[in-house]
Amino acid sequence: MALRAGVRAVLPGLRNATTWKALASRSGSYKHSAVFSAFTSRSFSDKIRVTFVEPDGAKKEVTAIVGDTFLEVAHNNDIELEGACGGELACSTCHCVFDPAVYATLPPISEEEEDMLDLAWGLTDTSRLACQIKATKEMDGMTLTIPDGTNNMM
Repeated sequence: MALRAGVRAVLPGLRNATTWKALASRSGSYKHSAVFSAFTSRSFSDKIRVTFVEPDGAKKEVTAIVGDTFLEVAHNNDIELEGACGGELACSTCHCVFDPAVYATLPPISEEEEDMLDLAWGLTDTSRLACQIKATKEMDGMTLTIPDGTNNMM
């Protein structure tokens, strides 16, 4: 109850708003607050389409928010990509294979990522860890493949 009263004090008119978009159209200092920004910034972000090829060969086209890692994109779209370490670069379970043309445009690989990839099952010349690659506008329409196995040593 106290929390609800506190929210009403910080964001007057919240209980009468039906959506965050409705709040954005209202005048008031709260629409510029950190609380408001935290809840709305992702919904207005740039988005791209990417295709995951799952281990069974099924293709799933999904929406990715620019700036999210491909591990986050997979989890946000109910794609089974393990990520045992939670994206902390401590395992190789989010290993993905990129098309050579896309791979050439990816940011340089770090030494830490190379070390983790050495542990990955089914390593290829175009393998990267999905937790280390963030979606960019230039990646719109790309495809990445999830190998049919992992080496989970955690």
